[in-house]
Amino acid sequence: MIKVPSSQDSLVGPYGYTPLAVAALIFSAMGFVTWLNGPLISFVRVAFSLSEFSAFFIPLTFYFSFFLFSVPTSLIARKLGLKTGLTLSLLISALGVAAFGQFVAWRLYAGALTGLLILGAGISLMQVVINPLVSLLGPPARAAQRIAIMGICAKTAGILAPLVLGLLVMRDIGAVAEKVQTATDPAIREALLNNFVQAIYAPYLGMAGILVLIAAGVALAPLPNLEAPVIVSGEGSQRRLFKPHLVTGFIAMFLYVGVEVMAADAIGTYGQSFGLPLDETKFFTSLTLTGMLIGYIMGFVIVPRFIRQEVYIQLSCAVGCLLTILAVLTQGYPSVFCVALLGITNAMIMPTIFPIAIRGAGSMTAMASAIMVMSYSGGAIVPQIYVWLKPVFGFQGMFAMIVIPAYLIILAYARRYGRVGLTEQE
Repeated sequence: MIKVPSSQDSLVGPYGYTPLAVAALIFSAMGFVTWLNGPLISFVRVAFSLSEFSAFFIPLTFYFSFFLFSVPTSLIARKLGLKTGLTLSLLISALGVAAFGQFVAWRLYAGALTGLLILGAGISLMQVVINPLVSLLGPPARAAQRIAIMGICAKTAGILAPLVLGLLVMRDIGAVAEKVQTATDPAIREALLNNFVQAIYAPYLGMAGILVLIAAGVALAPLPNLEAPVIVSGEGSQRRLFKPHLVTGFIAMFLYVGVEVMAADAIGTYGQSFGLPLDETKFFTSLTLTGMLIGYIMGFVIVPRFIRQEVYIQLSCAVGCLLTILAVLTQGYPSVFCVALLGITNAMIMPTIFPIAIRGAGSMTAMASAIMVMSYSGGAIVPQIYVWLKPVFGFQGMFAMIVIPAYLIILAYARRYGRVGLTEQE
């Protein structure tokens, strides 16, 4: 295995920019298919006549797949290697995308969720391989900066995803929903819905084809195998995987992904709770992702030139708490805007937590990465808790009751473990 370079001056060390460029392309594809989930919640509510709770099975299925598949895919990644693992992950993702589009066109909701589960399996394998690659591609102090570049790519694609879906597939969703509700003839109602869902088939088949082409490109690209240097902190420490900064990092990441999904995927539902029109709320995910793009650019410029990544995340959490309070104190569009601004504060949290958590994993880097990817299941559980309890506490109150404690726990993690092992690695 190639060891991580020690120079703090280079973004990528001796590896060059080719692996970073390949990773950026993969993150763009991953970001596009991932952030379709936000508008899909509204889409399936209309297409399958679902309750809000049932529609939130979209993020639940997708993000829970990380919990199911991360460890098995880490074993696959270790056996296949970096290049083959990434290629296979893209092909599995393509299969999931194609299956989702086909089952939606057939109006089989269980089948559509199965397609999302397959897509999640592919992205789980992708995350297990790609996150360590980016984290370890250069000096530890610039890991968050490298992941910020990936975030810029993913969120740029993510901004486009709801816009493309909204314009190609959901452009008449408000009118369709109204016609379906007022239709007295079941045959007319079914005809409206069948015509509505057919529009999703061609775009999803096209996305599957693009993923296959990217898989072919990855198979031909030169990529290094990387291993995290161990943290020497006492006898036997190198043999222990479940160190405190990994275990608590799992908790912090679980909560963070839940907050990220709340601010991005659930923002449309949040806006609808104010009575805002469906034809507008379908684009709200792009607002949050625009905020995240701004946050990534800010992080790339600021970290570590002016502030350490461990300090930046603490400031992000503090501002996130403030914005959440403002969201609760306001109504309508100002409240939605405060939620969208959480994208800025969220941007650099994952890029900071992930490198901290896998520090010192050594030969167990793939397994440590898999454990962290499992924590992405927070995106499945946290929004479901929100939907389940918001009738009791109100949609704004429940939002704050979830988001503020999560930010405070993440802040505490960054303060406690932000510098763990950094000196030894440098």
